[in-house]
Amino acid sequence: MAYKTNFSEGCPFVTVSQAKQKQTPGTVIEMGNIAMKFSRRLLLNSALAATILAAAPALSHAQDIEPGGSVVVVSTQAPRHLNPAVQSGIATAVPGTQIFASLLKYDENWQPQPYLAESWDVAEDGLSVTITLVEGATFHDGEPITSEDVRFSIMTVRDNHPFQTMFEPVSDVETPDERTAVIKLSKPHPALLLAMSGALLPIIPEHVYGDGQDVQVHPANSAPVGSGPFRLVEFDPGRQITLERYEDFFIEGRPYLDRIVIRIVSDPSSMVLALEAGEADILPFLTASQDIRRLESGEGLAVTNRGYEGIGAINWLAFNTNKAPLDDIRVRQAIAYAIDRDFIVNALHRGVSAPQRGPIVESNPLFNENVEAYDLDLEKATALLDEAGHAPDANGTRFTLTVDYLPGTGEQQQNIAEYLRSQLPKIGIAVEVRASPDFPTWSQRISSFDFDLTMDMVFNWGDPVIGVHRTYLSSNIREGVIWSNTQQYSNDRVDELLEEAAVENDPERRKALYDEFQTIVTDELPVYNINLIPYHTAYDERLGNMPEGIWGLMQSMDEVYWIEQP
Repeated sequence: MAYKTNFSEGCPFVTVSQAKQKQTPGTVIEMGNIAMKFSRRLLLNSALAATILAAAPALSHAQDIEPGGSVVVVSTQAPRHLNPAVQSGIATAVPGTQIFASLLKYDENWQPQPYLAESWDVAEDGLSVTITLVEGATFHDGEPITSEDVRFSIMTVRDNHPFQTMFEPVSDVETPDERTAVIKLSKPHPALLLAMSGALLPIIPEHVYGDGQDVQVHPANSAPVGSGPFRLVEFDPGRQITLERYEDFFIEGRPYLDRIVIRIVSDPSSMVLALEAGEADILPFLTASQDIRRLESGEGLAVTNRGYEGIGAINWLAFNTNKAPLDDIRVRQAIAYAIDRDFIVNALHRGVSAPQRGPIVESNPLFNENVEAYDLDLEKATALLDEAGHAPDANGTRFTLTVDYLPGTGEQQQNIAEYLRSQLPKIGIAVEVRASPDFPTWSQRISSFDFDLTMDMVFNWGDPVIGVHRTYLSSNIREGVIWSNTQQYSNDRVDELLEEAAVENDPERRKALYDEFQTIVTDELPVYNINLIPYHTAYDERLGNMPEGIWGLMQSMDEVYWIEQP
């Protein structure tokens, strides 16, 4: 294969591109029954070689792994069904990625790794990607996984998944033989490889889902025949999901665990108590600072914030840019300068969250470090409001704004909304906090543009094409649709940059496009980014190989094992 390398942000990343160069000598690294070939040109760079080698499983210690045992995962997330092909979100993704395999995995360095696809080649013109499947892979009913299933899965996700930008450029998938799928594109699509990982592209069986029934409500969604390391034993909606080891999984010797039980618990404090009591082994997607600090000091427990980089969950303040006085950039900038992001992160969140300065998460190689941070500056904020013509009245008030917040997320949303009520009067802006009784009420208000300011929590989903473009493209101003461009922000240059970046395969050129985009939107501020949502995983410290790639537990747990059986 030919590779392009980029050492932006001090973190090398590799883009597989061009056609396969079959005569290129290389080093073969065995990964279970998967072989990866790296050209000598790559290995000449010791730093890059170390990154690649570190991404491979520690096979030298494989003899120390004793397979077997069960883990109990506790979560408040209750899935409607278990098919990620037609449903986004954490609730479906965690069990779904154990039941279904994706073509690729992504490691902690944002590098694609083989999984159900043993190799992949991007054509020189960027208009096709050739996938070669591993040999001998089967679905849980024993039927072989073929290129026809890959084609069916891609088309199903393209036509039914909420993130339609992931596979919108796919015009066809050719299947010249059972192990080869050639994905044809109407335009280059640099986000395609990432979209083939994690919960974004589960490989589902055509012989089950291709029976003419509506895939959105297909009965197999709740009783799936999977392609992944674990098969479904029980799905008790709202209570429990039980998965067992699939003995004929395509990676020999995997998974290491015999069973995964996902228990749905409505009360977050009960999850913490279950973990402390040894009644649960893994608690993912933990955000409450009090619980994180408590479990960090818990005996026999480990706590990490690794494994959530791909999700890229941002907590932000959104402005209705089509409503006075927020239609004035100077007013939006004044509000940003009046907010103390450090206070929010260190005081309100007890130091467990991290500042977020732009629309692309700061752990992503595409983040622009030079964007305006809007550090607290009340004098600058006051001057901007004066310049905008908003003089204070006799009580010192210039105008009044209402702030909404996503219900059910007190520390990340309501507490910050209340902070704004006390903070913004320092520059003459009175704030009224408007609570919504439930998510549908909040969603209806925001998606119908019935708001001034709103707190929100939005995910990047790995590549900006998937999770960032939707917020800033003027074509995505769609009344009634939440988590689109509800700010009604419109900038022709931003539209051009995002359209170019969506088809640019050269990593350096693509980063330059996103750098300019980030500079513009952090200046014009349809959204003021506050912090990265502090997702953490707490788990029994006797567990080894906890997933720390960019998708965390939204990717296969086939390598997790008990260092010491409980």
